[in-house]
Amino acid sequence: MSRLKIAVQKSGRLSESSLKLFEECGIKISNGAGTLRVIASNFPIEILFLRDDDIPQYVEQNVADIGIVGENMVAEKNKNVEMLEQLGFAGCRLSLAIPREENYQGTDYFANKRVATSYPRLLGEYFKKHNISAIIEEISGSVEIAPGIGLADAICDIVSSGSTLLTNGLREVETIMKSQAVIIANRTISSDKRPVLDKLLFRIKAVKNSGENKYILLNAPREAISGICKILPGMKSPTILPLAEEGWCSLHSVVKEDEFWERIDQLKKAGAEGILVIPIEKMIM
Repeated sequence: MSRLKIAVQKSGRLSESSLKLFEECGIKISNGAGTLRVIASNFPIEILFLRDDDIPQYVEQNVADIGIVGENMVAEKNKNVEMLEQLGFAGCRLSLAIPREENYQGTDYFANKRVATSYPRLLGEYFKKHNISAIIEEISGSVEIAPGIGLADAICDIVSSGSTLLTNGLREVETIMKSQAVIIANRTISSDKRPVLDKLLFRIKAVKNSGENKYILLNAPREAISGICKILPGMKSPTILPLAEEGWCSLHSVVKEDEFWERIDQLKKAGAEGILVIPIEKMIM
């Protein structure tokens, strides 16, 4: 079986999360310091550690079959690749930020201003959409210091928590796009590698499903079960088992975690007791 070549960011949070994903998929990868290419010991994949802004190009040119990279970088580079899967980690946003003391009343603020960014294409499209004439200063790193050293009046950069902006005396005023890690693929992956890709995506989806869902157990009076089932629907139908105490049942279900927290008060009011929320390691749909 042919090895699938996967491009991954060589360092940083996206790299760490990508390697953790492979580990959760049961794929064993030994990544020594300074290693730029490794082969998994128990799955037919080869990992190439690259700069994240190079990954879309390498995937387009078939140097790598697939890549894990942020949606923001895919959009900025605009290469001819296929987006296969959103991965749910490395969430961030591409935003405009200005000095904290500046008065901001709308996007007209940026007219004739100098804006520093590593995303000139996306920023240019945003300004064009809003009919704003601004000067885009393209720089490759440390964008947040540009206003402080007089290079620009504002910046457009990736924001996660916003702490870096605060440290540099800036505040976020507009969001251009939201982003997360995605899998991109070359549009002409060879037929001998397609089965490997399908198996990898199967494992990744099982890991994703387990992270988004939780196994719920609760106890309730038998007469309350019908109402609880309406509040907390499972994947198909909850499992209901009688308890040793007469008139009581145990309900087992798998639900999306967000849905559960939205409905917890309703469940308690309906008679649910002893509610357990248990992580799921893998979940095959």
